[in-house]
Amino acid sequence: MYKKCFKRIIDFLISLAATPFVLLVIAVMAPIIYISDPGPVFYNAERRGRNGKSFKMYKLRSMYVNAPDIRNSDGSTFNSSNDPRVTKIGRVMRKTSLDELPQILNVLKGDMSFIGPRPTLTTKNYDEIPESIKKRFEIRPGITGYSQAYFRNSATQEEKFEQDNYYVDNMTFLLDVKILFKTLISVVKHENIFVSAQEAPAENTEREEVLNK
Repeated sequence: MYKKCFKRIIDFLISLAATPFVLLVIAVMAPIIYISDPGPVFYNAERRGRNGKSFKMYKLRSMYVNAPDIRNSDGSTFNSSNDPRVTKIGRVMRKTSLDELPQILNVLKGDMSFIGPRPTLTTKNYDEIPESIKKRFEIRPGITGYSQAYFRNSATQEEKFEQDNYYVDNMTFLLDVKILFKTLISVVKHENIFVSAQEAPAENTEREEVLNK
């Protein structure tokens, strides 16, 4: 019952209550982002959501305009404390996860949930994705999730897929509460934020290539 009904009700009510705060933060950050590097305030990323449907995921822009989207060999996002593509204010937003805050609007719309697997890219046809990975698309993607809360950027893409499957099979209200509090602790302590290219896995797996090639 929680998975099919209550989770969405909770997401909607909390996101509705949080929307005024989100809009206030955006109003404050927008001119700072623009002054730091003139250009769009938002980075609207195309992502794959529940049942494989694509949607626009909202983020505050943390990189310079037209910065290349460099990724690690396993398809995960390259993160480094001295990444030259990231603006000064972008570094602050990434450390505090402030750039992810507009995704609460995605939760309000029903594209996402507060807790769930992080959204993936939409570069491959949904029918080409292995069934072992499709399990993560049975539910809405989340602003944070089991992997992000406990491992953040220290886990490989393959490990994240396995953790996503674990979450889908074991999702409960209590687990969501634990993930939420662990996420807050990780953000405050700045745990596992950065992963250098040297620390990333050297080889892609077949499942990673399907989703992120």
